[in-house]
Formats: sequence, C-alpha cells, structure tokens
Amino acid sequence: MKRFLTTSALVLWAISDTVAFDVSEKANEIAKNTLIIDTHIDVPFRLNDGWVDVTKATEGGNFDYPRAVKGGLNAPFMSIYTPATLDGTPEAKSHAERMIAIVEKIVETAPDQFQIAHSVADVENAFSKGIIALPMGMENGSPISGDLDNIDYFYKRGIRYVTLSHSKANGISDSSYDDNKKWKGLSDFGIKAVERMNNIGIMVDVSHISDTAFWKVMEVAKAPVIASHSSARKFTPGFERNMNDKMIKALAEQGGVIMINYGSSFLSKAANQYNLNGIKAYQAYIKSEGLKNTQEEQNSFRKRYAEETPYPFATLDDVLNHIDHVVKLAGSVDYVGIGSDYDGVGNTLPVGLKDVSSYPNLIDGLLERGYSEADIKKILSGNILRVWREVEQYAAQH
Repeated sequence: MKRFLTTSALVLWAISDTVAFDVSEKANEIAKNTLIIDTHIDVPFRLNDGWVDVTKATEGGNFDYPRAVKGGLNAPFMSIYTPATLDGTPEAKSHAERMIAIVEKIVETAPDQFQIAHSVADVENAFSKGIIALPMGMENGSPISGDLDNIDYFYKRGIRYVTLSHSKANGISDSSYDDNKKWKGLSDFGIKAVERMNNIGIMVDVSHISDTAFWKVMEVAKAPVIASHSSARKFTPGFERNMNDKMIKALAEQGGVIMINYGSSFLSKAANQYNLNGIKAYQAYIKSEGLKNTQEEQNSFRKRYAEETPYPFATLDDVLNHIDHVVKLAGSVDYVGIGSDYDGVGNTLPVGLKDVSSYPNLIDGLLERGYSEADIKKILSGNILRVWREVEQYAAQH
C-alpha cells in the first residue's frame, strides 16, 4: 500500500468486507454502453514487485481484465507512480521508465484486450472496437528531474497528465502531505513546467499538491487542470490532501474537473481519523500501563484495537455525497468524475465499490439520487474528455 494511512509505526490495517449489491437493469445497461474513464488506477506499482497477468482473472488487487469488462471500465488511466524517496535522484526517471514498461507489457501480452491511448481519439477508437484503452498519468513529477525536455520525452512515451508532486515537496511543487512548504507553492521551474505541459498537451494534475501550490497553478495554467484522484475536504476537515470548497469552485470556474477518490480516508471523517485515534489510544495505553513502546506491544494492541474498534469503511453513499457536493458547489454536473485510486489505497475501499467490477453500483446510486442518464455519462467520462480535448486544442494552437 503506497498511501499514507498513518503517521506512526503503529499501522492499524483495515480488514476488507464484501457486500452484495442488487443493481438495476438500467444501471448495467448504462455501464455496458457508456465509455467509462477512471483517471487513477495503480496497476503498474502493484506489479512492480512481481509480474501478475492482469489480462486474466487475478486473486489480489482491484483490477484485472475480467473484472474491468464486468464493470464496463473502458479507459483506466494507468498511474506511473514514483515514490517521493526517489525525488532528486537519477533513479526517479528510470523508475518511471519501468512503470511505463509494465503498461507496455500488459498490452503486448493481450493486444486484443488492451491498447495504450495517447489521445481522446485513441480512447474513443478503442471503445468502438471493444478494447480497453490504457492512457497513462505520471503520479509525482520528480522523473522530470528539473529538465523541461523530459516533459516532452514523457509525452512521447504516452504520459497525458502529471501530478506535480506526491508526499514531499519536489523540484516542481510543495506537497499537501509535507509540512516543509519549501517553495511556498510552485518553484520557478514548476511554473515553467506547467507552461510546458500546457503547450504540448499534458493535463496538469493538482492532486497531492499544497493549497498554495494549487492557487499558483490556477494563476499560471492556460488550459483547464484536473484533480485526478481527490475528494471534498468538507467531509474530512483539516485533510489538505482533499480540496476545500473554494478550490473546487475555482477549479470549476477554470473549466477543470475533480475526480473523486474512493479511499475511505478521503471520504469520511471517521475513516480519515481512524489511524490517528488508534495511535493516540496506543500511546495512552502504554503510558497508563507503564509499558515500553515495542513492536510486540504495537502488534498486540493493534490486533485488539481492530477487533474492538473496527475500521469504519466508507460506503457508496459517501462517494455519492462527494459527487453531490461538487455538483452543488459548481452549479453543474460538468466538473466531477471518477479517480478511484484502485490498487493504490489498499483495503480501505468503500462498501459497494471494492474493485473495478463495481461501476454499475455507482451508476445505480446516481440513478437513485435523480441524476439523468446524460448527467451520469458526463460523470463517467464526458467531463474528463471535455478537459482532455481542451488541453489538446490549446497545445495544437501553441
């Protein structure tokens, strides 16, 4: 699991549960006939430690071909993720190369099932042929390594969005997770990098960056930007990784789109604070009992805590609440989509949305909340395709 679910050595892992959902015929029909895009799936990093053939059914993870077909997923953006530990090193670029090679290997393994997509036209063409398109987004801009030419290089390799930073400030941007706001937003190079991305047709992704960096992107960007896998901070107070109401409004006014992250800690206050509460409970326990902080004590307490205080999984309704909130803030359904973070948030996924077979569950929930089929299609792909087209058009003119 590559996300930051704890701030201590005490890791309170969630135990996944599965609930069967009855899905309406209409929801299944929409999933089958509509182009569905999810802008953030961490398959490459999942396969980094050992190849698993996701062109067939797999036991682990949240993504494979049979489940994608069942869920109607047509264009999952493959996350080309680089850990912050590699920031500022030559290994950052080579690691990104390995992640891209994993996506290429998936396609080479089953070219009748997958193809890499470099454009909106590629995605639509693959959909028309019943092939799953694999566009790529770079999570963490550190592989750019302070060289604008690397932006062009990775564009040629297939990268179509760049998340400017990850868990630490890098050479481009400050991070929402990092207390060290070294640039007070973007670096001078970061400003140039945003401009270059606009000019060649790479979507600028504001997920993970600090609030100050977000506002600097809004000032600098000439084409709409995306938040590829973020949710609404209203439901997780104090969690800078999510976007506050003012930011969501500004993103919409600029024509961008926020793609809702499915991680439970992104969706509800209870899940967001679960690990912190567990850490506090552990610290109080060893103090009251006069115990030393050892790995053995941590493991023992963690087990008891998980049994006595089960992880509060978010639900499908929580995801729908985030979508509703964005629509209300923006005054339109045109600025929200799906950025699930499958294979990236481990076993913290919401009840009803545990893997890529579950998009019909989301569609059914949207129907029950009164969304029209036309609006649902915008959420499933129309909104992100609009932004991607506008970014392509801006680049074509510059």
